[in-house]
Amino acid sequence: MRPDKVSLFEVGPRDGLQNEKSVPLADKIQLVNSLADAGVKRIETGSFVSPKWVPQMADSSDVFAGVTRHADVSYSALTPNMRGLEAALDAKADEVAVFAAASEGFSQRNINCSIEESIERFIPLIEKAKSLNLPVRGYVSCTLGCPYDGEIPVSEVVRVSEVLYKLGVYEISLGDTIGVGTPDKARNMVQAVSAKVPMEKLALHFHDTWGQALANIHACLDLGVSTIDTSVAGLGGCPYAKGASGNLASEDLVYMLHGMGVETGIDLQKLAAAGHKISQALGRPSGSKVAQAMGS
Repeated sequence: MRPDKVSLFEVGPRDGLQNEKSVPLADKIQLVNSLADAGVKRIETGSFVSPKWVPQMADSSDVFAGVTRHADVSYSALTPNMRGLEAALDAKADEVAVFAAASEGFSQRNINCSIEESIERFIPLIEKAKSLNLPVRGYVSCTLGCPYDGEIPVSEVVRVSEVLYKLGVYEISLGDTIGVGTPDKARNMVQAVSAKVPMEKLALHFHDTWGQALANIHACLDLGVSTIDTSVAGLGGCPYAKGASGNLASEDLVYMLHGMGVETGIDLQKLAAAGHKISQALGRPSGSKVAQAMGS
């Protein structure tokens, strides 16, 4: 049954900007503040990873320190290990996230370990976070295809998702990392995972590399999914497809949902303005078709 309201989990300040050229700290802070002012309630504000590997996120502590906090907004951080968790705690993140892959090849090349090893690393982090009543979100990458292993068995997506859920992750974001999924495949995958993880604990993180993200999300809405990850202005290219778009633009999803009578609580004009501003800082137009059509 299609939800009456959908929660957007905005990943632009982290997943978006980590795949763009670096922008000044002030622009990152303004982006987060503008998103909150537009009505976005869940914002992935930064990532506490090694600056050697992701230099774009080296100033995440300063971003957290600089934003004007809204009491009803959750400011989250990606934390791949215990060191990252400690940094997120120091930054007073409202929640943290861990990431695993449904693809062995992607896991080895992305974080230099097997799927099982990556999950083992998360156990002490999740336990520590739970002891502090800090919510932990989980990402599962490559649910509909992998740049190294090709098509991924749905059973493996289900297995990894269930393991994370049983470890205590409160929400699992199912990622089509390279954007190759199509509507029927997306729907079948989500249905399969929901047999082991409750639908209300699932989110979608569908990239738009092949132009299928909105169609894939639409195909899954009637299943009852009510949390979608998007990136304002389509921030973040796809590192596995040269010149291709990566994240779905938040503006494009909001426009579609509002047109379907689904509430988001987000002001589309303000959202597009936030996307336009950060795109200016990057020296390029917004990657959102809706924002372009609006003239933002």
